[in-house]
Parts: sequence; C-alpha cells; structure tokens
Amino acid sequence: MKTLFSIIVVGVLTISNAFASGNRVDGQRPDAPELAAPGDNAIGVRTLNLINKDQVDILNVEAGKPLPKYDRPLTVEIWYPSDGAKRGGSYENVYLRDGKTKVTLYGQAVRDAKPATVAKPYPLVIISHGYPGNRFLLSHLGENLATKGYVTVAIDHTDSMYHDKAAFGSTLVNRPLDQNFVLNEMDRLSKDPDSFLNRLVDASNTGLIGYSMGAYGSVITAGGGVTEASTKFSWGAPEGTLRRMMAGSEELKELMDNRFRAIVAIAPWGMNTGFWDAKGLAGVHVPMLFMAGSVDDVAGYEKGTRAIFENAVNTDRYLLTFMNANHNAAAPIPAPDESWKPVSNLDFIPFEHYADAVWDTLRMNNITQHFITAYFGKYLKSDGTMQSYLDLVENSNDGVYAVNKDGTAKPENTYWKGFANRTAKGLKLEHRTNAN
Repeated sequence: MKTLFSIIVVGVLTISNAFASGNRVDGQRPDAPELAAPGDNAIGVRTLNLINKDQVDILNVEAGKPLPKYDRPLTVEIWYPSDGAKRGGSYENVYLRDGKTKVTLYGQAVRDAKPATVAKPYPLVIISHGYPGNRFLLSHLGENLATKGYVTVAIDHTDSMYHDKAAFGSTLVNRPLDQNFVLNEMDRLSKDPDSFLNRLVDASNTGLIGYSMGAYGSVITAGGGVTEASTKFSWGAPEGTLRRMMAGSEELKELMDNRFRAIVAIAPWGMNTGFWDAKGLAGVHVPMLFMAGSVDDVAGYEKGTRAIFENAVNTDRYLLTFMNANHNAAAPIPAPDESWKPVSNLDFIPFEHYADAVWDTLRMNNITQHFITAYFGKYLKSDGTMQSYLDLVENSNDGVYAVNKDGTAKPENTYWKGFANRTAKGLKLEHRTNAN
C-alpha cells in the first residue's frame, strides 16, 4: 500500500507540474484571439529607480501634527522596441505573493538591449499593479505591447508590494500620484539626451493600465473624484490626506493630465466601499476600457466595476466581462510554479493570488492582450482598422459563425472578429457613449 501511495503522489505532482506555467509571461495558447500574438519588434527591458521628492509620508502621519514629508522611491520596469534580433530573457529575484519566496520569470525581453532607431517616438503605456503586487504582475502586457510599438513602464508601488506591504492609506493616497509622477518622469527622460528614452517615447500620447488598486488609481487619474465620506474612513487615509482626490477639489483638477489619452481599468476596487458616487464619476473624461469577472467578490461587479462603467457618463467607455470569473480576471500572469506550494506565512496557497477557479489564466491573458491591442491601437495609434475588433454583438455566445471556404465572412456572420470558431465563449463586451 505504501508503494501504491507513493506512485499516486508522484503521479499527482507530475500532473500538477504539467499544468504549471513554466514561469513564462509570454505564453500564447493555440486558441488565442488574433491580436494577442506578439508584434514584429524584438524588445529590450531596463530597470530604473525613481524618486518622487517631498511627498506626504502616510505611514508616519500623526493626528494633530504637521504632515511629515519624505522622498518616495519608485522602481519601474521599462519595455521598449529594440534593434536587436534576439528574443528572450529572464527576470531574476521576483517576489511571490508571500513576500519571501523569490523566483525567476521568463519572457521575450532582452535585458539592456539597444533601443530601436525610429523616426517617430512610440506611444507610452503605464502599468499599475494591485495591492499587494509588483511590477511584474502584468508583465505579459508590458512585453506584448512593446513588441507592437509601445514603450511600456510598470511601477513598483512603494508600501503596496508583496515584500513591503504597509498601511492601506498609503495605497489610497499614492496610486494616482505615482501614476502621474511616472508620466512626468517618462516625459522628462524622453527629452534627456543622456537617457536611452531620448526621442524613443511620446509621453504626450499615453495610455494607462491599472488592476485592482491600480485601477482604483486609474479611475481617479481619469477624473473620477472620490466622495467626501471616503476621505474620513477610519481604516482609510489618515488626517484627511485623501481630500486632494475629492470630487470638485482644485487639487484634483490640477492632477488631471490630458497626456493620458486612454485608460484600461481591470477590476477597479472602491465603488463597492463608497469611494465614488454618480457626481464623482461624472468627472471621468478620458476614454476607458473596463474589464472584470462577473462574480468578483473583492471589487464587486454589479455594485463595483459595472456601476463605475454605467456612471462614467461623460466619456466613451467599454466593459469586457469574463462570465463567472472572479477578481483575478484578465490581469495577473500565470501562477509561477513555486506558487503551487503552501507557505507558512499565508493562510492560502499563493497560487490563488494569480489564478481563477473557472478560467485558465493564460486564456484570459491572451484575450486581454487582444482587446488592449485593439483599444490602444484605436486611441493611441489612430488605427481605424482596430474599431472592427470592438464593434461586436454584445454577448459572445450569440455570435453566428458563417464563413466561406476561402475564409471570407458571409453576410450573416456576426462572430467576434479575431476569434476562431468555437472560441468566443463566456464573454460580454458592452459600449456606452458620452452622454453629452
């Protein structure tokens, strides 16, 4: 019996490893939709350490005392098109969800590769992770977009990472500030003759991708001012430090930046806990693409992402729903192999932080890559051909697949463009236009 038990255990471990990701962030399933595929550019990657000077030190705020200040460190990972022919590299010493285990991830980018020589600079995309997270959590999007002619930059948000997770108030206050600061830094470096970004990136043409708390920040960055009540939550930002983000405040108006041309908000947290109302969301004026799982029990769906989508009435916006997916829909990379094992400092297996109970993560990544390629292609590259990938029947299951032998569509064809037959299932794409 002991021998039989050993055989069973080995078999289970073998099966588990076969379904693990191999720690790759650049996977493409055979059924990936058309625009998910990497672009023509080889890509490089570099790490920069930035300092946002003279910021409020949220962790050390004390009642009745002047707000303390500090120089806030932010590490960013930057992906960019490269002149090199080589593809492939690694990301070393990346923390897992437990904040202790370090792993190696693998992808398309070559460390410190020579930037591409271009006549026209590339659009910029800023990527903002969840709480907790790190700059590699959405690295599949950073790489994928860079191969398609974007410069992408993912932020390590101080106090919000796996290994330095601290008071939630820091995340509430700093998310939109970090996003805005990184935009300014990329703009500055694009004009610095000593920077590798010089003439490589066009910060006046910027997209933003936020996930969970990163998406919370992105809604504010888009103009969605928070409620007065949310600035007073006992568990929130201390001593009124969130008031600068309040709807109608002069400080929020000053934070708004028209260099942000399009924003993707994946499972934005906050509506379900009272951070926005109709008045605040009416302030959103940047085009937005929302993504969410229909059973999100962290940020909420009907009273969360969908409510933000419906109330952002003064902008053009889309909502892509993964039916029966939870909070991890669309954004996280496939769970690294090491995350499949229990750890001593968490009451759940780290795998759960990356995965969904219904959807395959790589499948969701590929669908996300497809729609973000179409969306930013439309708004950041003015590519008119991308609109047809967004003009779809609302429910994917209702699409009719009718194609001639030569691959051309018949008049009755309403299948989601870019999806192979039998693959556009369990999805919903809604569109609302500016009420004005």
